[in-house]
Amino acid sequence: MVEFARYYIGFIRDFFANIGQFFKRIFEAFTGLFIDGVAEFFRNFIGASPNFTLLDWVMAFVVLMVNIAFISFLFLKVYQLLRRYFKFARTEIEKDELLEEISFLNQKTVELIDEKNKILAMKVSALGGGIGDQSNREPGDENQKVEEPDLGPSRFTKLIQVDKEYENMVTNIHMKDEDMINLNELVKRFINFSASRLGLFYDKKIISAFFAGMAASKTMILEGISGTGKTSLPYAMGKFFGHDSAIIAVQPSWRDRAEMIGYLNEFTKKFNETDFLRSIYETTYRDDVCLVVLDEMNLARVEYYFAELLSLLEMPDPDAWLIDITPDTQPNDPKHLQNGKILLPQNVWFVGTANKDDSTFTITDKVYDRATPIIINTKAAYIDAPDTSGVTMSSDYLQDLFRQANKDYPLSIKALENLEKLDAFITKAFKVTFGNRIMKQIRAFVPVYVACGNSETDALDYMVARKIFRKFESLNLPFLQEEINDLSVLLDRLFGKNGFQECQAFLTTIKKSF
Repeated sequence: MVEFARYYIGFIRDFFANIGQFFKRIFEAFTGLFIDGVAEFFRNFIGASPNFTLLDWVMAFVVLMVNIAFISFLFLKVYQLLRRYFKFARTEIEKDELLEEISFLNQKTVELIDEKNKILAMKVSALGGGIGDQSNREPGDENQKVEEPDLGPSRFTKLIQVDKEYENMVTNIHMKDEDMINLNELVKRFINFSASRLGLFYDKKIISAFFAGMAASKTMILEGISGTGKTSLPYAMGKFFGHDSAIIAVQPSWRDRAEMIGYLNEFTKKFNETDFLRSIYETTYRDDVCLVVLDEMNLARVEYYFAELLSLLEMPDPDAWLIDITPDTQPNDPKHLQNGKILLPQNVWFVGTANKDDSTFTITDKVYDRATPIIINTKAAYIDAPDTSGVTMSSDYLQDLFRQANKDYPLSIKALENLEKLDAFITKAFKVTFGNRIMKQIRAFVPVYVACGNSETDALDYMVARKIFRKFESLNLPFLQEEINDLSVLLDRLFGKNGFQECQAFLTTIKKSF
């Protein structure tokens, strides 16, 4: 035992002596490199320098500077790595502390929820004992009215307020004889109304396109430079029809439908309602024309937050226009919320305004193809209009005017044949086609545009320029100069020398950019 103890003590002594030698040699290596080595380098340099020529001294200076820069770079990188490591270590420590705090708060939240549920259970139990116990009722009390329990506040504040506002209100539209006018008179009356009552001036072509756009799609896009009256147009329309348009300011933070419609807060059990949701819910009570305006709609990506509604409005069955709001129902939910859904009525149109500048997003083909674009780049001239009142008109009457226009001014056989020839050329030369959706919109747009007092050729020119030629912007146009020239010639041959003025102006602008 004594011998082993001597051996082990010797082993420990030698082990720690080796460790000391290890660190000593590391220290000596650093000393030799950074102190003795540097001193030796300088002694060698001084010994060799007497034989240096001027060129040798220049070379020596350059090499010295390069070496100093290299060593400085190494020290800087080592410093940055050490700093990054310590910063990472500190962040991890703070993260662990935050996770511990979150875990503690979650535990406290669970405890509070359990306590709340116990209190609610006690209240419900007391309520049931006072109301539901029929055995303690006195004889002859059968005819006495039993008070219903209070259901408590609804999770929808704004929508319940709408229910209260329309609770005793008559919303049926009773039109007067002077309001039963045709589309041409409707356009003239709106222009005179906005000029005389609102001081807003609009061109007949723009207003005709607006009403024709309402016939072609439930969604319209008013785009152009700032200050030309894009937002004021649907505002004036709301005043004209006697029901103010709901103007919703789109926020750049909108990323999905929840930003526009709202969402159910699982923690508070309240629905975060938006002005957009309130506006479309209010339309379920009305029979007149309702416009919901998405102002500056391309401040966010339209296809992100509005895609669901775009697809919904294309369904052929209006009874399927159901907007999902909540996954369940409660007794105190709003009256027109059925199974957690709102049925979008036929009397509502969505109007988006859009500027084209660096602060906005590009509107994609998916949105353009489903909407009717109206470009407003100029202000209309002053109109000395007589004082004109608005109209009292139901949405059904306006849509009857659209249907009557389709009967009176259907798209002519000649126009359809020319469109087919134009489609064939554009498909072959530019790989762009009309498509069934666009043709359906043209068939609905053109008759109403004509009924507003315009020609069929102007209507076709308007739609082709905005629905088809707009797609050319994504093509490599400098390599399609010959095709563009041939297209210009084809337009003159099919629709006359001055027939498609807007399309020709678009092609002229393209040619100037070459």
